[in-house]
Amino acid sequence: LRSNDDDFTKLFKVRAEFATLMERSPENEREYGLFSKSVVMENNLLPFDKSAVARIIEHSAHLAGDQNKLTTRFGKISDLVCESSYWATKSGAELVTASTVEQALEASIYRSNLIEERIQELIDQGTILIDVTGSIIGQINALSVYLLGDYEFGRPTRVTAITYPGKAGIVDIERQAKLGGALHTKGVLILSGYLNSQYGQTMPLSLSASLTFEQSYDEIQGDSASAAELLALLSSISQVPLRQDRAITGSINQLGQIQAIGGVNEKIEGFYTVCKSSGFTGEQGVIIPRSNQRNLMLKDPVLQAVKEGKFHIWAIESIDEAIPLLTATQAGERQANGSYPAGSLTQIILDRLTEFNRIFLAANKSTTKPGENEQKENKPEVENNNANT
Repeated sequence: LRSNDDDFTKLFKVRAEFATLMERSPENEREYGLFSKSVVMENNLLPFDKSAVARIIEHSAHLAGDQNKLTTRFGKISDLVCESSYWATKSGAELVTASTVEQALEASIYRSNLIEERIQELIDQGTILIDVTGSIIGQINALSVYLLGDYEFGRPTRVTAITYPGKAGIVDIERQAKLGGALHTKGVLILSGYLNSQYGQTMPLSLSASLTFEQSYDEIQGDSASAAELLALLSSISQVPLRQDRAITGSINQLGQIQAIGGVNEKIEGFYTVCKSSGFTGEQGVIIPRSNQRNLMLKDPVLQAVKEGKFHIWAIESIDEAIPLLTATQAGERQANGSYPAGSLTQIILDRLTEFNRIFLAANKSTTKPGENEQKENKPEVENNNANT
C-alpha cells in the first residue's frame, strides 16, 4: 500500500514492527506467570499451580523453536490456559497441574493430526516404503515437515541416488518433473559445486547421476535435504551402504559444512514415531546440524527415549562427521602427498571416479570413426604451424 498509494503515508505516519519472540529471562518468565493469572481471573478459571505455569512456559519455548526464547503469540497461550482449566474441571480437580496442561496439548494435537496418523498407517502397512534397519547403497532417510495451517509434523522421506559413467552431471528428478522449488534446486546445484571441489581437482569428472525423493507427489521446498542427497550420491559412487536406522537433516554448502534448518523438532519427532512403531533397536536416531542444538524443544517421550538410550541425536558441523555415523568407514584426511588413507570413503570415491573416467574414455574411443581420429591427430599440427607462422 505504501508503494502504490501516495495517501497511505499521509494517513499512517508511524510504522512499527512487532516481534514474535522475546528473550527467555527470569523476568519474562515471571511476566508469563502473571499473564496466565490474568487470563484465569478474567475468565473465572481454576487456579494454576507452579508446575502448570512452568509447563506453559516450556510450551511457549517450543512454539518459539528456541531454548532461549519465548513466543509473543499470547492468543495461543491464552487458549491453552482456558483449555487446561476445562480439562481440570471435567476431571473434577480443583487445581490445574502440569499433567492437565499436557492433556490439553495432547487434545489439541489430536484434533489436528488426522493426516499425520494416516501417513503413519501407510508406513506401518508398507505402502510408503521406509526402512529403519539395515544398510543400503545409494539410499538414505531424509526428513520433511508438513504444514497444515497452524499444525506441523515431520516424517522421514526416502532419498535415492543412481550414478554411472557419463557427462550428464547430477539430474534432479524433482526439478525435471517440475516438483522442485527454487531453493531445492539451489541445494542440488551446490552439490555439484562440492563434488567438483572435492573430487575434480586432479581429473575431470565423468559422472552422471540421478536424485529423487521416492513416493513424493507434492512440490519439494527448501534445501534441508541437501546433506542427505549428497550422502546418497557418495554412497552410490563408492558402493558403500548407508545405515537406514539413522536419518539426517541439514543443508550443505560448497565447503561441505552442515548448515541450520527449520522444523528440527518436528523432524526428529517424526522419525522417532516411525522407529517406535517398528520397534527400537537402540541404534536409531537423527543427525542434525550443530547450529540447531539451541532449537531442540522435544516432547517428553522423545527425551525419555534419549535418556534410556533407545533413541539418539547427533549434532555435526561437516559432512565428514556424518560419514562414520552412517557407514562403516571414515571420511579420511588428506595426507601430505595429496592422497587419502586406503579404505577411507574419500579414497574409495576417488578410485571409483577414476574408473568412471576410464570407462567413459574407452567408450568414446570405441565409438569414434577412423577418419575422425586422423582429423584429430592432424588438427594440433595445423594449429601449431599457424602459431609458429
